[in-house]
Amino acid sequence: MVQRELSVSTRVRAGIPERTCVGCRQKVLATDLLRVVAREAESGGFVLTPDLKHRLPGRGAWLHPDSKCLSEAGRRRAFGRALRVSGSLDSSELDRLVEDTELS
Repeated sequence: MVQRELSVSTRVRAGIPERTCVGCRQKVLATDLLRVVAREAESGGFVLTPDLKHRLPGRGAWLHPDSKCLSEAGRRRAFGRALRVSGSLDSSELDRLVEDTELS
């Protein structure tokens, strides 16, 4: 039996949701993106936390695990808008994860 990979439109209809990357603004399958949530920090701001299992509570922003998309999202201040938070956003944890992902 020959196995074929399903097209994007077929997979969406099959129940795999599409999401938009906050960096490049491309619509792709949620399984291809990294979910990011904002957690309150002790210092009063927010920490951008990668949600690898897509299960953490709260609003999520979706991002390609790519340094170009991460820098573009930061430049446009997309995380604050997508997550509906104001104040300082610490992205150091997210930066490390994206950097490690690109090295492997």
